[in-house]
Amino acid sequence: MTQGITFLDAGQAVDCFLLIKTATKSIAVNGKPYLTLIFQDKSGEIEAKLWDASDGEVQKYQAETIVKVSGEIQNYRGRNQLKIKQIRPSTEQDAVQIQDFVQSAPLEKTEMADTITQFIFEMKNPNIQRITRHLLKKYHQPFLEFPAATKNHHEFVSGLAYHVVSMLKLAKAIADLYPSLDRDLLYAGVILHDLGKVIELSGPISTTYTVEGNLLGHITIMVNEIGKAADELQIQGEEVTVLQHIILSHHGKLEWGSPKLPLIKEAEILHYIDNIDAKMNMLDRTLERTKPGEFSEKVFALDHRSFYKPSFHK
Repeated sequence: MTQGITFLDAGQAVDCFLLIKTATKSIAVNGKPYLTLIFQDKSGEIEAKLWDASDGEVQKYQAETIVKVSGEIQNYRGRNQLKIKQIRPSTEQDAVQIQDFVQSAPLEKTEMADTITQFIFEMKNPNIQRITRHLLKKYHQPFLEFPAATKNHHEFVSGLAYHVVSMLKLAKAIADLYPSLDRDLLYAGVILHDLGKVIELSGPISTTYTVEGNLLGHITIMVNEIGKAADELQIQGEEVTVLQHIILSHHGKLEWGSPKLPLIKEAEILHYIDNIDAKMNMLDRTLERTKPGEFSEKVFALDHRSFYKPSFHK
């Protein structure tokens, strides 16, 4: 199993170490407790059920626990699951650590930081530039380490910064094609749109939502942060309101959790750029695990569609 858990097919046996990403206790129809476990390694994640879980097992198998698992891959409603036959926590003798199971962005942190700094340097509007630089400096370390989400897209270590770098390159290409776009607004929107996730989410490993994340969400958090930054920097002007609007509207649709619809050209384009990069990340990672000439597993965040990988694709 050199490639990882997500590359295995239904019917294949499993006997390996995995990291528990999340563990959720539920009650079965027979009244007995069970755990829904999401296991992960560097290739991705897979769901499993631990039936008839005792209180001791519920305590033993928590998030961020490395376990030795044996079992079999099964296909359930178009998605692979791991049927557990045996499971135990790892020991010191096993010589495994959390870093062995955590996926990271394909770019180094320093490279991503340098790229983003260069885009900020290119900004010509001093108010937009100062607010963007201030907030990125304030949350520099978590920004370079956090994922962009708990699932669906860029849900890996440094995924947030990688998502921003990819979006900045898209934004530059689009602004080159459509010079009427305000690059300062567009670049600032890209850099700041998900920065609130360093408060919304718990951290880079076994990521969950914080209290602020559940009660406020990253959009509200960042709108407040822009307001605070403007006060601290003594910046007044329309740029502050427009930046806040771009953050408020970047999900694009009310039913997608956007408090406002985009009402500024750059806000509309930011939404498309965000959507393109998130969907490409989902598709690439899904099709990477799909053999040429076959359909992928169903992708929940893409309307439960299964995508075909043409037989001539390598």
